[in-house]
Amino acid sequence: MNPHQAPLTTEEKPAGRELDMTADVSLQLLEQATDGVVIINERNEIVFFNPAAEKLWGFTESEVLGRNVSCLVPSVYRGDHDSYIYKNRKTGVNRIVGTSREVTFENKAGDYISGEMSISTALLGPEKKRYYMAFMKGVTEESHRRKLLDLQNTVFQAISNDMQVEDVADLVCREVESFVPNTVSAIILLDENNRLSILSGPGLPRRYAAALENMSLTEGDLAALGNDLSEANSIVWDSYRSLGISLGLHNCWASAIKSRNGRISGIFALYSRNQYKLSDWPQKIVSGCVPFCSVVIENYEAQQHISQLANHDSLTGFLNRTAIHKVIKSMIDRPGDNRFAVFMIDIDRFRDINDTLGHMNGDAFLRAIAERLKMMSRSNYILSRSGGDEFVIVMPDSDEERATAFAESLIKAMQEPIEIAGNLLVVSLGIGISLFPENGPDGESLLGHAEIAMRRCKKEARGGYCVSSTADNRAAQDRLLLGSALRESLAKGMLNLHYQPQVDIKTGRLYGVEALSRWKHPTLGNIYPSRFIAVAEDTGQIETIGTWSLEEATRQIIDWERKGLYVPTVSVNLSAAHFRNRGLPALIERILKERTLNPERLTVEITESVMMDENEDTMEGLAAIRNLGVGLSMDDFGTGYSSLSRLSRLTRLPLTEIKIDRSFIMNLEHDPNAQAVTTAVIGIGNRLGMTVVTEGVETEAQLKLLQGLNCDVVQGYLFARPMAPADMLAWSQDAGRRLEASISEANARQSGQPA
Repeated sequence: MNPHQAPLTTEEKPAGRELDMTADVSLQLLEQATDGVVIINERNEIVFFNPAAEKLWGFTESEVLGRNVSCLVPSVYRGDHDSYIYKNRKTGVNRIVGTSREVTFENKAGDYISGEMSISTALLGPEKKRYYMAFMKGVTEESHRRKLLDLQNTVFQAISNDMQVEDVADLVCREVESFVPNTVSAIILLDENNRLSILSGPGLPRRYAAALENMSLTEGDLAALGNDLSEANSIVWDSYRSLGISLGLHNCWASAIKSRNGRISGIFALYSRNQYKLSDWPQKIVSGCVPFCSVVIENYEAQQHISQLANHDSLTGFLNRTAIHKVIKSMIDRPGDNRFAVFMIDIDRFRDINDTLGHMNGDAFLRAIAERLKMMSRSNYILSRSGGDEFVIVMPDSDEERATAFAESLIKAMQEPIEIAGNLLVVSLGIGISLFPENGPDGESLLGHAEIAMRRCKKEARGGYCVSSTADNRAAQDRLLLGSALRESLAKGMLNLHYQPQVDIKTGRLYGVEALSRWKHPTLGNIYPSRFIAVAEDTGQIETIGTWSLEEATRQIIDWERKGLYVPTVSVNLSAAHFRNRGLPALIERILKERTLNPERLTVEITESVMMDENEDTMEGLAAIRNLGVGLSMDDFGTGYSSLSRLSRLTRLPLTEIKIDRSFIMNLEHDPNAQAVTTAVIGIGNRLGMTVVTEGVETEAQLKLLQGLNCDVVQGYLFARPMAPADMLAWSQDAGRRLEASISEANARQSGQPA
């Protein structure tokens, strides 16, 4: 008899065949079968239950006969079990019938047992009622080992295919939960501070997970785990048993996870919702999972380390520039009414600290600043070091009022001195604030507007904060538009130079000209130099303009000379960026050689920021330019941050002239202070052997005063406005000659001699 076939009744006996066994014989064979046999009738009631089945399930025959077969399946499936059978009765579609499969069932003690089950069905009796017969064979531990080996192979394959480690951990938990129904599993990490954190535990109740994540292990805990991995059970269960039971968890099996270097790196835990005590095979499954859980954790830690290097600043541990852009983008993409503030923070005069105390102490100072920013920030704020001495803080759920209050608290916190290498340093910050969505719509805009506000703050309110304004936004758009147009104009040669005469105050003769950039765009019209020069500096085009100015100005004075106008010298303005370029002296030397121009006929104007820059390359570059024979002029002297208190630096520079800014001349006739400053500067220039040039002379009275103060050269609207090269020729032939005669006559009157 085929054990998977129901016994035939005499009514179903084939014609002409003798009955070779009775129903009693068939039942006796089933009674003595080594596999458990269970037969159910059309009402899903158990009508046969052999001794092998009694041994497997732990029930006696009398305890189950007449009961619904669902009493033999795991409690988690009992409510739906009848519907599965009725579906087969109704459709005749056999998904389980006629197959063999491994299943988990629940015995009388509530223990889960693995078994291999096959089901047959037959229509019996005159009424053709459908009966089902199941054969169940208990699965050995070899089956459990096979499951774990399959899971291990799946884990290693997933890792080799670069699956996210969190997803691999979830896969492990789901598979183990399928091995032991009605359970939840968790892989728990142990971080460098010995705190627990859940790597994966999708079914773990939130309150229980939160309780575990608040735990820090002691040295005693670690020592106990090192001696016995199963001590993990006391850590993740014994201390929280009451909470677990209240959340429907009744048992736990756990094991510590050791990394290859012997460090306890985590815990694998399996919790049961079954109230009965199960056998020891769940603990064996947990212990069997530990080796590949260790691999999962090692890969997770490796990924975290790589992520740390890729997304974090190595000095402070804050997010780097790339990572903060990603964070801001994710915040912008969140649905709903989303508001937040972006702070761009710059440390005032950090370069002085770095230069004075050295780079190592400068780094220590930045770490101290970062620690103070972290201390002042809430746990949900995002902190970044975007480079150098600039930091970014993103403040979620913030409006302008909350943002400015936080900025004020940062400024106040920085008033407490920071000790670095025995020095107490008090820090001031420049803080720019932008708001989303007002200053959006993207991360670039938010960071850009915050940076613009920060720069405005450093100019107008050093040690304070500025909120991005509409004017700032318009200025940024202006720079973008003008920057693009300027780049195109430079490429097409659309810029030109105008020249303003400089007059020798003693003779009235032409001393030289200053070359001034002019830009007339075909659609934007005339763009003021103050506007496009600032854009050129911001967009990195200022060096290109300076190089073009040198080449064009030296070409022009050669051209004038061919046409009968001798210009003794031309002054060209260069930016601070030029003087940091080591190739500047060689560039000037090349241009002079190409023009066959005497070096004394070129003067290069520098700004006070160059004077204050003690960079070795800058100082060597200035000396090399002067050694060529080219003049060096200090432009707009007295208007920068150096002011007159740092005039001693003049003696270290190879200057040939200084230019007094027009702001001192505007009130020269009426303001005694302006007269005193002008007198002092002219006197200092004369004593240092420099030519003193005064800009912005507009009235005869100003000219007369400057003559009395022994100024050398004057320049301004009184003599001529900046003009095109062709107009300069006409001026020299007419107004220039009259001017020479006029000044000569005035000087003669002043000295009492005939003109």
